[in-house]
Amino acid sequence: MNRVDPTFVNELKEYGAVGIEKCFNCGNCTAICPLASDEYNFPRGVIRRVQIGDRETMKTQLDPWLCYYCGDCSATCPKGAEPGETMMAARRWLTAQYDWMGLSRKLYTSTAWAIGALIVGALMVLGLAWLLHGDLVTSQVQLNTFAPVEMIHVADLILAGVLAFFLLSNLFRMFMFTFREGKQWKLPPFAVFVTEAWQLVYHTLTQQRFSKCEGRRRWISHMILVFGYGSMFVLIVVFLTWFQTDNLYPLYHPQRLIGYLAALAIIYGAGDALVSRIQKKHQMHHFSHLSDWLFPILLILLSVSGLMISAFRYMGLPLATYYTYVIHLVIMMTLYICIGPMGKWAHLLYRPFAVYFQIVKEKAAQQSEVTAGAMASAD
Repeated sequence: MNRVDPTFVNELKEYGAVGIEKCFNCGNCTAICPLASDEYNFPRGVIRRVQIGDRETMKTQLDPWLCYYCGDCSATCPKGAEPGETMMAARRWLTAQYDWMGLSRKLYTSTAWAIGALIVGALMVLGLAWLLHGDLVTSQVQLNTFAPVEMIHVADLILAGVLAFFLLSNLFRMFMFTFREGKQWKLPPFAVFVTEAWQLVYHTLTQQRFSKCEGRRRWISHMILVFGYGSMFVLIVVFLTWFQTDNLYPLYHPQRLIGYLAALAIIYGAGDALVSRIQKKHQMHHFSHLSDWLFPILLILLSVSGLMISAFRYMGLPLATYYTYVIHLVIMMTLYICIGPMGKWAHLLYRPFAVYFQIVKEKAAQQSEVTAGAMASAD
């Protein structure tokens, strides 16, 4: 039996929930949601679990990740209970439950911790840059003399390894919460995980469920942002020795063109989200958590500083190139510390896995029904 905790409502408010106490469970939000189903009756089911304080069941839920916040539920709620914000807060809360270090909770619920993490990340990079930088050649731009690409590449691989460790360990906790009840595992047959693995790849690459919400414009903007960020991440982590060079290639060269397209895609996607939050154009942008501002702002600054590095190199401005490069690294580190595996960035991993886990559970249930029906017929 799960213990009921009346303080759960107030705790979720710390993660951004708004008006949850106004809900009287009329079911309008679930009826209007294009993604809800009989089995996944969100947002109503999630709100009810929060109201009665059923924390343990909430940890096992995939429902919050299956919502892309089109805003229809909040826009049509007769009591103004903002169910979309409750779903968003539930995703932040679940991220904190998956995080075994407890940093997600602090970063999501404390402005001081979030700003402090920004400052610590910035000071860390500035200190390393001060201690480890190479010669400052001022007669011409020699970026790889100032910041040797081999050293930066090793640092990138180490950082990627650290991020992967935290993401995968947190993902395992998500898996455990989803398929375990108490001390008992409730695992579907392994074959179902294998045969449905393509669904994970498909939904990771396409975010297809998002396209069903509020037309296709926000989905397209989101996919442009994912393309830009994914391309830039691969360039920096995998192909840095090819991407960071002192050779001045023409702008149409693939080494330049791919980087520019990725940076512009990030600026467009993050800028669209930022402008919408400022103008409150969509229902989902009427309320904003600090992390909702930090993510697009840091992404834009990361891309703009990268474009400035390239511009200063072509203009033959050595010191401007080196200093901007350090600023670029500072922004990148603060992005990973504040928004990385413990924050909003992790949604890119949790959401497609939630869709995958949902499909696996549904397929396993269908197989069980067929088997039970065959046995009943045989009897």
